[in-house]
Amino acid sequence: MHNMLDFSFATPDEVCRELGAKLKVQRLAKGWTQVELASRARIAKGTLQRLEAKGVATFESLVRVVMALDLVDQLQPLFDLQIKSIAQMEAAEQVRRQRAPRKRSSS
Repeated sequence: MHNMLDFSFATPDEVCRELGAKLKVQRLAKGWTQVELASRARIAKGTLQRLEAKGVATFESLVRVVMALDLVDQLQPLFDLQIKSIAQMEAAEQVRRQRAPRKRSSS
């Protein structure tokens, strides 16, 4: 079994490599070749190879691969606001209440 990296103590490079390795595991679980996944994601095979081996890709390529693997729903919680204290809750509520400044009308 693959050792899981504790992301809280990892460098950005380590996190990228780990995510690439996890995407490879997902691809293999589906029984797909790199050529097949690259085609489904509409990216070059070399792009997928770099993503799986080094965790290097554009954000768009990463999203394409995640969507092709049918994992896009797992991205949603990544951007949900995580409230860890009352102060954070109050700050988040304050942000929700703010409005954009009104545009002045040209008279």
